Amino acid sequence: MTFANLTQTIEKQFADAPLKKNEFRGETTYTLPLARLKEVCAFCKTTLGFDYLVDITSIDNFGDEPRFELVYELYSMRDNVHLRLKTAVSEDDLSAAPTVSDLWPTANWHEREIYDMMGLTFAGHPDLRRILMWEGYPYFPLRKDFPLEGKPSDVPEVAFTGIAPLGGGPFVTAPSSGIAKDREPRARHPFEAGGPDGTPGAPSTK
Repeated sequence: MTFANLTQTIEKQFADAPLKKNEFRGETTYTLPLARLKEVCAFCKTTLGFDYLVDITSIDNFGDEPRFELVYELYSMRDNVHLRLKTAVSEDDLSAAPTVSDLWPTANWHEREIYDMMGLTFAGHPDLRRILMWEGYPYFPLRKDFPLEGKPSDVPEVAFTGIAPLGGGPFVTAPSSGIAKDREPRARHPFEAGGPDGTPGAPSTK
C-alpha cells in the first residue's frame, strides 16, 4: 500500500474525528482529539500495518491551554513509511491519555518516562511508576516551570562519599589533570602482546 493510500484510508475512516493534517518536508502529521487517540492508534497498528512505535514524546506548552502535547512516531516496516500523531492533554486532566502499551509493548517505557519527567499518566498502563527519578520525588523535571538549577531534595550526597565499586580496577578511569587518553584504563594497565598477531595477553608487570 502506498503512503497516499494509507493517508486516504485514515482520513476516510476518521472523517468525523476530525483530523488535522500537516505536511512538512516530506513528513505527515495528524493532530487529533485525545478521545480518539486509542482508536486511531489501534487502526494504524492492526489495519494499516504500523507495527513499530518509534517513540512517544511530550511537549510542555507552558502558558497555553491545553498545556501538554503527546507525539507518537509510527513506522511501518512492511511499507517503509513513517506517520506522526499528535494530541493535546489539558493540565486539568493529566490522566486523560490512554495507554497504547497493549498495542506496542515498547510504549510501556515511553509512557513511564513521560509520567516521570512530565507528570502525565496513562489510563490502563500495567506498571506506571517512575523510571529515572525515585518513587516519592515530588517534581517533574522536564516541565518548563522546573528551574534549571534543580530543586533541593533529602537524598544524601552519596556519589563521592567513598570508593566506588571497582575503584582503581582495570576498567575504571582515575582522576587526573591529563587528557582522556591518559586517564583511560589501558594507559594505566598496558597489556602485553600475546602473540605474533598482536592479540592481547596478560597485563604487563613493567
